[in-house]
Amino acid sequence: MVHSAYDSFELLNDCPTKIDAIESYGSKLLLGCSDGSLRIYGTDSSGADRSPPSDQHALRKEPYALERTVAGFSKKPLLSMEVLESKELLLSLSESIAFHRLPNLETIAVITKAKGANVYSWDDRRGFLCFARQKRVCIFRHDGGRGFVEVKDFGVPDAVKSMSWCGENICLGIRKEYMILNTTNGALSEVFSSGKIAPPLVVALPSGELILGKENIGVFVDQNGKLLQADRICWSEAPTIVVIQKPYAIALFPRRVEIRSLRVPYPLIQTIVLHNARHLIKSNNSLVVALDNSVYGLFPVPLGVQIVQLTASGNFEEALALCKLLPPEDASLRAAKEGSIHIRYAHYLFENGCYEEAMEHFLASQVDITYVLSLYPSIVLPKTTAVPEPEKLMDLSLDTSQLSRGSSGLSDDLETFLPQLSESDDNAALEFKKMSHNTLMALIKFLQKKRYSIVEKATAEGTEEVVLDAVGDNFTSSRFKKSNKGRGNIPINSAAREMAAILDTALLQALLLTGQSSAGLELLKGLNYCDVKICEEILQKGNHYAALLELYRCNSMHREALKLLHQLVEQSKSNQSVAELTQKFNPEAIIEYLKPLCGTDPMLVLEFSLLVLESCPTQTIELFLSGNIPADLVNSYLKQHAPSMQGRYLELMLAMNEDRISGNLQNEMVQIYLSEVLEWYSELNAQQLWDEKAYSPTRKKLLSALESISGYNPDALLRRLPPNALFEERAILLGKMNQHELALSLYVHKLHAPELALAYCDRVYESVVHQQPVKSSGNIYLTLLQIYLNPQKTTKNFEKRITNLVSSPNASIPKAGSAASVKAKGGRKKVASIEGAEDMRISPSSTDSGRSDGDAEESTEEGGSLIMLDEVLDLLSRRWDRINGAQALKLLPRETKLHNLLPFLGPLLKKSSEAYRNFSVIKSLRQSENLQVKDELYNQRKAVVKISSDSMCSLCNKKIGTSVFAVYPNGKTLVHFVCFRDSQNMKAVAKGSQLRKR
Repeated sequence: MVHSAYDSFELLNDCPTKIDAIESYGSKLLLGCSDGSLRIYGTDSSGADRSPPSDQHALRKEPYALERTVAGFSKKPLLSMEVLESKELLLSLSESIAFHRLPNLETIAVITKAKGANVYSWDDRRGFLCFARQKRVCIFRHDGGRGFVEVKDFGVPDAVKSMSWCGENICLGIRKEYMILNTTNGALSEVFSSGKIAPPLVVALPSGELILGKENIGVFVDQNGKLLQADRICWSEAPTIVVIQKPYAIALFPRRVEIRSLRVPYPLIQTIVLHNARHLIKSNNSLVVALDNSVYGLFPVPLGVQIVQLTASGNFEEALALCKLLPPEDASLRAAKEGSIHIRYAHYLFENGCYEEAMEHFLASQVDITYVLSLYPSIVLPKTTAVPEPEKLMDLSLDTSQLSRGSSGLSDDLETFLPQLSESDDNAALEFKKMSHNTLMALIKFLQKKRYSIVEKATAEGTEEVVLDAVGDNFTSSRFKKSNKGRGNIPINSAAREMAAILDTALLQALLLTGQSSAGLELLKGLNYCDVKICEEILQKGNHYAALLELYRCNSMHREALKLLHQLVEQSKSNQSVAELTQKFNPEAIIEYLKPLCGTDPMLVLEFSLLVLESCPTQTIELFLSGNIPADLVNSYLKQHAPSMQGRYLELMLAMNEDRISGNLQNEMVQIYLSEVLEWYSELNAQQLWDEKAYSPTRKKLLSALESISGYNPDALLRRLPPNALFEERAILLGKMNQHELALSLYVHKLHAPELALAYCDRVYESVVHQQPVKSSGNIYLTLLQIYLNPQKTTKNFEKRITNLVSSPNASIPKAGSAASVKAKGGRKKVASIEGAEDMRISPSSTDSGRSDGDAEESTEEGGSLIMLDEVLDLLSRRWDRINGAQALKLLPRETKLHNLLPFLGPLLKKSSEAYRNFSVIKSLRQSENLQVKDELYNQRKAVVKISSDSMCSLCNKKIGTSVFAVYPNGKTLVHFVCFRDSQNMKAVAKGSQLRKR
């Protein structure tokens, strides 16, 4: 016997005649005796020590005495009786089926057709009765009054030994097999054969399913006769009667009563020895067993007592099943009992090596995770101020300290046992490691299942504090807080987050101890509450650098992470044999780590980017650019710590977007280029290898920058140039200062590059053509023409003007790109035309160049042999459409041959003639249009209006007569002038009133 589910108590033992049938009605016992009488027994209320029953309608655990005898209740011995509580009727089966009104036992109906019936079944839900006699099955329906109405009558192959309703159908146990009878059409379907020795037995379950007996085996089937499961109830022998009272199935045998659980595998719970037991029925709160002349009551042991017995004997599953049967009003008690049983069961399983099952029960017990973690002393936990909840362990009969460390004794012993095993028996050590691994794997699953709810609570608590802080709640401001995990301020007494820290710290350790470093890394990448100090120490000891970096990252310990990364990169460089380290921790890893920090901590990014600037210059500068770090900040930092990379950064910055780089940075970039070019010039000049037409990569960059960008200061750059070199750079700078004559002089006389001079003029022309009229934008070509025509005077004044321009500290010189005009000072009368060209470079639009023919002649005479006539003619032929022809012809010397001017004058005259013709056509068209308008005007003025005696005013409908009149533009509508004036005034008044309303 596992435990006592029922207590046996003898209710009576003095029945004078043999008991053929028994039933209970409330607290009464109804005995059908062999002499046809019905004896009614009740409790003996004379006993003064009897306590009042808790239920007046239930059998009592007291001796019963005879209260009443109904003689002649039946003519023949009763086969069975059943109380129909919902209808307050007593159904009896003897020679027929009779119904008696309770409690006075008045006979209200007798079904005569049931004469000879041997078995019946009552469907209380629908009020249907079925019974079997010989080879017939009849169905009757209670009509709600005193009578029964026959519904169906079916034939069956053989005599029915047992029957029961199963939904709308009936399950029949005939002599050799079980069948399902369809009550709609009478169809029979075979289930399986019954036993050869024991008679068939059909038992209905509360769920509507059936147990069919086959010898000593009970088979479960559904309402259609289909097998439900492979498991079977195995009795010690074939039972005569089976009664279901959850959670047990009770079987009656001639010498005993067996009680089995309805849970798989249907174990035997209790055996009650009762000799010559003949009848077994279920009462409201108990079971009743009738012998020949005595009656025993089987009263259920209270569930709480049964649970304690089962727990003490180690039958935890049965104890948990009984806990679910506790009444709803005892929900707190049930939860406490279930929790304590789960805990004890978990310890039992843990000690027997079923670690995962043990953790499932720890999980079901809702025990605090610190309680489970106490089983693992090797796992280091952070200190906590949270108070454990002892009420969850309130029902433990075992000592709490013994429970919390009882199983952990296994872990304690394991730690000391391993060295001994390793020395003596390798196989035993292997088994130990396997067992230790299994315990940790079970712990991991337990923590992962608990983690969601705990982390959710911790997150919700943090969110609530953030909201309260945002609204300025005084309560939160008074709480003592500490900085932790990079998640803001967390109060020390935050129980949810302390529990989350314990869980995540333990989970990370368990994952690392079981070799699941990748899973530990994933844990750290997500939201976690790992204790930094403990986890840092563990990760360092285990060389789990990737996880350690993630720990630093999620706790905003970026400086520590970057230091570690730099150390790992250096180790990878020094030890090339460690391929894994080199692959994981290369300089690019530092850059990837720095990317998210650009917006939050740019100074930290700049500090640690210097470590990889030399090895990964492009990626590092792209980091600065993509991270939106202020360019001025990056430039100043690079200038101080890495000057060699400053120019590279500014180059890429400018290439991405010129607008993102300020004028100061543009100027600084050009200064860097110029410094490198000057250094390169000094080296070549010292070796006397300098060539003005030599271009290094940096010089090409300098020239490109000088031409393309406009944010630098040309004056400052001009002062740094050597006097006898870098003329092309000087020319560009002078052009930026609007010193076009000087710039062109450099191209012509120093560089001897007319093509560059022409290209310069083209740039100036194209930049001005969109701002001023085209006629005035071609004067830059006239300036170049004058330089070609007066080379000696231009050269003579060039060096002096350059010297004055560079040495004048107070000269107001605009930055490149300024549209202001800068006039040169001084100058003699003979070169007035050349210097005057500077003043007319943009504004003059007249054809008079300001020079007389005598001046041109004088200039020609002085430098006639040096005039660059070929260049002049080439310029005129190539840019004839951009040069004022009249001014150009005045500048040319008189001895210039017209034949040489054909490439210039030909297209120019052709264009002029074409323009003249076009303008003549336009003039003629406009004159014609003017004549047409005048003709139309004359026609309109010729209109005639005839006023007769019948002419009427369209406004007042009176005759015009000799009054002053007005005519509308259509020439037909006539009105009095007075009427017209009044109508106009009315319209004006109406319009004014509408405006006032608005």
